[in-house]
Formats: sequence, C-alpha cells, structure tokens
Amino acid sequence: MTVFKDRMGKSLTLIQVFEKGIARIFNWGLDFKLMILRWTGYVPSHLLRLAVYKAAGVKIGKGSAVHMFARFYQPKNVTIGSDTIIGDHCFLDGRAKLNIGSHIAIASQVLIYNSEHNINAPDFGPVEEEVVIEDYCFIGARAIILPGVHIGRGAVVASGAVVTKDVPSLTIVGGIPAKEIGKRKVEKLDYKLGRARLFQ
Repeated sequence: MTVFKDRMGKSLTLIQVFEKGIARIFNWGLDFKLMILRWTGYVPSHLLRLAVYKAAGVKIGKGSAVHMFARFYQPKNVTIGSDTIIGDHCFLDGRAKLNIGSHIAIASQVLIYNSEHNINAPDFGPVEEEVVIEDYCFIGARAIILPGVHIGRGAVVASGAVVTKDVPSLTIVGGIPAKEIGKRKVEKLDYKLGRARLFQ
C-alpha cells in the first residue's frame, strides 16, 4: 500500500493529498498574479498601474497613488484610502488585512508585513495579524512595520524605524525597535497631499 507523506514526513490520507494538490494549483495562480503586479510596477503611468492593481483586488480610494516598483502579497486584502501616496519600492503584505487610511504619506522602500513565522512552533508555521494605519500618518523611508501593529491617526514613523508595537495618535516614533521620540504639535489635521510625481 502506497503511503503519502508531507515534507515533514507526516503520513497523509488521499483526501489530504488532493487538498494539498488544489492548494498548490491555487498558489501557482497567485504567484503568476504577483508576477504580473511586479511587472506592472515598471509601467511609468499612475493610471495604468492603478487600473491593474484594482483589477487584482487592491481597494484604492480617490486621488491615491502608488509609485513605481511597489510589490504586493495577496492584493485582495489590501485597502488604501483616499489622497494617500505610496512611495516607490514599497512592499504591501495582504496575507492578513492591511488597512491604510486616507491622507497618508508612505515614503520610499517601506515594508509592511502582516504575516511572519512562529519561531516557537514545531512546524515553523505562519502567524497572520491585521495591520492598520489610520488617517494623516507619515511613514518615513525604509521603515518596517510588523504584523499586528496599529498606527494611530496622525502618527509619524521615522525613517529606518522597525515598528513592533502599536503607535498612539500624533506620536512620533523612531529607532529599532521603534520607541516614542516626540509628539506632533498640531492636533487638528486637515490637509491634502496633492498629486503624485509624474512618471514615478
């Protein structure tokens, strides 16, 4: 009798083998979609890029822009509000929900993750947690935001910071791991970011 085993050597039933086969086919389809989205990042037109991102399932509000070379994972779980600008070479993880609000400036090369490996689990399995960035935030260049983080309204994340915990509204954080380094001196936030850079 043939016994099927997974990569860990655990025995599998025929139904489990079938389910894994279906999952593998689904993942191939997702990988193909992500490749198309990655290639779309090379198109020097905001309108064309946004059209493709929306067709792939990213929810993008009016007046928002995603600069060139952005990368997505599971685009259907990514929501971007209105008048938000995402810088070039950003990574937006959608394995769990990623909610980016309105009037947010996200600088270049920002990495936002909502899935990571459980280093204490025997199978090294994934842990997925929603990330929320509320309205009027600024995320500096090369910042990293980790799973489960909630960044409050008007907060600022300094360039190069690694955010591992929630950030209260109007708080400025920086460092590794990110810690409070100040407060914004304005409480009423009511501005628009303007247009994204042409051909970028």
